[in-house]
Amino acid sequence: MEEKTTKPVDIYRDTWVRFLGYANEVGEAFRALVPAHGDNPGKSGRVAVAVVDTFVWQALASVIIPGFTINRWMTTAIGLSTIPFIITPIDRSVDFLLDASLRKVYQEGEKHK
Repeated sequence: MEEKTTKPVDIYRDTWVRFLGYANEVGEAFRALVPAHGDNPGKSGRVAVAVVDTFVWQALASVIIPGFTINRWMTTAIGLSTIPFIITPIDRSVDFLLDASLRKVYQEGEKHK
């Protein structure tokens, strides 16, 4: 009798999650359609600031702080159940942190939300 061995499923390679790896290609596909802002000097700089601000905000609010909170302070089940309750305090804290630091560097008084 032959034994069948089942190959373990790698969610990052064998499921729909794999397609998320191509999410950046959506932006690349539209690169040729996005104007160069040559007629509006300074707009590229404002776009760059918005991109950096968004990246730092997302990294802190969606990856670093929740990851630390869930993985260090509580068991996995309790940590995951806190997600609906920690989103708003984390988002507000990250806004406060960026308003008090990074956002002062690139434009005084204007918030990028």
